[in-house]
Amino acid sequence: MADRPVHEHIKDLSNSLVILSDKVLKNFSGAMAALLSSDLEGGDHIKLADGEIDASEVRLEEQCLVFLALQQPVARDLRTIITILKINTDLERIGDLAVHISERVPEIDQAFLRDFHFEKMGDLAKEMVQKSIQAFVNKDRQLAEEVCDMDEKLDAIHRAVFKKVSAEIRHAEADATQYIVAMSISRYIERIGDHATRIAREVLYLITGEIIRHTESSFEKLIQSLKD
Repeated sequence: MADRPVHEHIKDLSNSLVILSDKVLKNFSGAMAALLSSDLEGGDHIKLADGEIDASEVRLEEQCLVFLALQQPVARDLRTIITILKINTDLERIGDLAVHISERVPEIDQAFLRDFHFEKMGDLAKEMVQKSIQAFVNKDRQLAEEVCDMDEKLDAIHRAVFKKVSAEIRHAEADATQYIVAMSISRYIERIGDHATRIAREVLYLITGEIIRHTESSFEKLIQSLKD
C-alpha cells in the first residue's frame, strides 16, 4: 500500500463506495417494486442481496482503517476518509431499511396501498440518495444542499401519512393492523431520506470543513405538526 500515491488509494476507496451505493439503490428499488406489486418472492431476493451489501460495507470499513493506520493522512485526505467511513455506514443502514420494507410486503393489502403515496415517497428518497452520492463524487456543494432541502418534502409526505393513520385508526371499522404497517413503511422510507441527508451533510463537511449537525429532527417536526 505504501508504494502507491495516497490519492490513488483514496480514489479506489471512493470507487468502492460508489459501487456499494449502486447495490444499495438497486435493493431499495427492488424493495419498492415488491411492495407496490405485492411480489412476495421479491422480498427474498432483497434479503439475499443485503448480505452482500453488509459484507461490502465491512470490507470498505476495514480498508479505510488500514489506510488510516498506514498512511496517517492529514487535512483534506483525512476528511475524505472520515467522510467515506460515515457514508459507508449510512448506505448499510439504507440497505437494512430496504429489507424492512420488503418484510412488510406480505402484511399489507394492495388495495390499501392506494390510499397512500409510497411510490412518490420511494422515488423521492431514491433521488435523494442518488444525488447525495453524486455530490460526493463531484464534490458538489450545491447538489448536497439540494438534497438537504428535499428532505423537507419527504418529511411532509410522512407527516401526512401519520396524520391520516392517526385519524383513520380511531374508527371502529378500521383495520388497525393495516394502518400500523402503512405507518411503518412510511417511516422506513422517511428514514432513508434522513440517511441521504446525512450523506449530503458529510459531503458539505468534506467540501467546507464545517460540521453540520443538531438541526431539528424529523421526529420533532412531526410532533410539532400535530400541535399545529
